[in-house]
Amino acid sequence: MKTYKETFDSLYKEIGKIVVGQKDVVEQIMITILCDANALIEGYPGLAKTLAIKTMAQMMNLKFSRIQNTPDLMPSDITGTYIIEETSGKRNFKFQPGPIFANIVLADEINRATPKTQSALLEAMQEKQVTVGNTTFKLDRPFFVLATQNPIEQEGTYPLPEAQADRFLLKIKIGYPTYDEEIEIVNKYAFELKDPKLSVLLDKAHLIHMHELVRQIPIANDLKHRIVNIVTETRKHPNLIEYGASPRASIGLVLASKARALLKGRNYVSKEDIDTMAYPILRHRIILNFEAERKGMSTDDAIKEIISKVK
Repeated sequence: MKTYKETFDSLYKEIGKIVVGQKDVVEQIMITILCDANALIEGYPGLAKTLAIKTMAQMMNLKFSRIQNTPDLMPSDITGTYIIEETSGKRNFKFQPGPIFANIVLADEINRATPKTQSALLEAMQEKQVTVGNTTFKLDRPFFVLATQNPIEQEGTYPLPEAQADRFLLKIKIGYPTYDEEIEIVNKYAFELKDPKLSVLLDKAHLIHMHELVRQIPIANDLKHRIVNIVTETRKHPNLIEYGASPRASIGLVLASKARALLKGRNYVSKEDIDTMAYPILRHRIILNFEAERKGMSTDDAIKEIISKVK
């Protein structure tokens, strides 16, 4: 476990050459990748969302592609389509793969795409495959979708339906950098034109092995019960929460806590792992009622209240 922690520490150090700060965000993206899952990233423009993900793909030697979602984007623009190819006087249909055929797919501003196009990502996210016409194509493993959405500019957007949001393991929030971090960002990008060389620290085989390792990390029974109690508690507060989280949240919280333990170099899950990961696991799976919104509560405030009630 110690060697894995050293690898992850080196990973953070390498990312720091390109991305200033955002350690929690990088950690949560890494947890998503270790769980073989997908993440929804929410933050204002210009906070290095794309840069962080692209840098991580580079350091793990993974194929990266970016999809800029717009209202006129078609499902075939994501999955790919058949084109007519002429060889030796004969015409054949040849499949031209779309940007979904990568290891890490960044779906930028996913809420700008129409529901039909958003759903084109669903099969890929859940089944790790793409169906075009009558043919199903398996995606290269490992495969992750990291989707971003902008919390402002809600005009002309199509909010993700709850059922689709539930398929993302985590909802990661990116905040503004500190004053000192912003000074460092300015120094790094407004004065220098250097492109730092990054080391490749992990590869596909390592990641696939880690997916199995995460599932093998033991978790004490009392902590397992704590996880289920936190999730079921979201369904017991009609004065606060309109709709609680599904059992998918319980599975996700167990997995994410195990992945965090691995990142920290431990072979056991701690209470801190659970309480830390409860926020990104639950914040897109609960819907606050009118009364809670009227009081100006956020989903994170509701989650904090629920965690405090679970002994």
